[in-house]
Amino acid sequence: MKKALWIISIVCIITMNTMTFASAEEKKSTKDQNLANDAKSALLMERDTGKVLFNKNEHEKLSPASMTKIMTLLLIMEALDEGKLKLDEKVRVSEHAASMGGSQIFLEAGEEMTVDDLLKGIAIASGNDASVALAERVAGSEGAFVQKMNEKVKELQLKNTKFQNVTGLPADDHYSTAYDMAVMSKELLKYEDITSYTSIYEDYLRKGQENEFWLVNTNRLVKFYSGVDGLKTGYTSDAKYCLTATAEKEDMRVIAVVMGSSSSKERNEQVSQMLDYAFNHFQTKKLFDKGDKITELKLTKAENKQTDVVASESISTLFKRGDSMENVTTEIAMKEDMQLPVQKGETVGELIVKDGENILSRSDLTVKESIDNASYGTLWKRTWQKLAKND
Repeated sequence: MKKALWIISIVCIITMNTMTFASAEEKKSTKDQNLANDAKSALLMERDTGKVLFNKNEHEKLSPASMTKIMTLLLIMEALDEGKLKLDEKVRVSEHAASMGGSQIFLEAGEEMTVDDLLKGIAIASGNDASVALAERVAGSEGAFVQKMNEKVKELQLKNTKFQNVTGLPADDHYSTAYDMAVMSKELLKYEDITSYTSIYEDYLRKGQENEFWLVNTNRLVKFYSGVDGLKTGYTSDAKYCLTATAEKEDMRVIAVVMGSSSSKERNEQVSQMLDYAFNHFQTKKLFDKGDKITELKLTKAENKQTDVVASESISTLFKRGDSMENVTTEIAMKEDMQLPVQKGETVGELIVKDGENILSRSDLTVKESIDNASYGTLWKRTWQKLAKND
């Protein structure tokens, strides 16, 4: 493959009476907003761009309680996406998983439950037992899964998070921040199916059986705030009341995090105010949906010479309501010296969204299908075709 870095500029004319933030606006402190007064820390982020719309003590290390399960769910969704886990497969519950206290769906040791139902148990009821059961299925043990969680923390370049368990039950040296929880949530929401679980307000497990269990979402905003479809609550006596919520309106998805609120009522009210602020003052323009073709990858030594390169996530520009129109450009930067084989979903470049020289966002680009080395037969055939053409 050619070693030169591929840069392709695409000018996107945004035909709406809005514009991206001016540099002076970028530099304004979001702490000036009268939001999250009751919380120890808070953060409001637009999902596609990662733009922070409001922040308060966002890097303060605090106990995340059951919001820990955002990372647990992220690794589970990755395993599903990679085919290492199937929704309809049954998982046998271990003694350790069944012994979890706190929020639970009352799994019995030796009981078998589908991955689909266990996911509901985590996403709706914050089941500690369901979290451990799936963690053991993915990694072999809770400890090994926790190691994967902390490896993912490093991969996401989060500086103020460390996990000791998959549940968020009280543990020494187990902490995160409002900012880090928002970044984890942004990553989890790349797997768009997750909201089909986190948006459920009530459901049943073991329906029609003697041990039927009624699930009610611990995130009441799913029912009482239009557009909210996740993500995760948290509470311990140390952490107080925590919530990472996400909502979508008019193609704009935002993430709101509050940590250390004094009550569930205050927690919900503060998140609602943050969401109101986002939707009242900002809007987005969708550029690409997840999976949209962005460009093509042509490799002469690959079995398939041409492969589609697609967006790994939804990509948008963020605007402040009432601003004037502005042009936005995007650049595609492909990796240099790509080595075969390349697995489906592997990052091969990035899409950079810019306003002039100001970078608004960066998003990974991935290959739609796996790319294998060309066989000797394929290379021989191509050589003869080239020779015949030259003749």
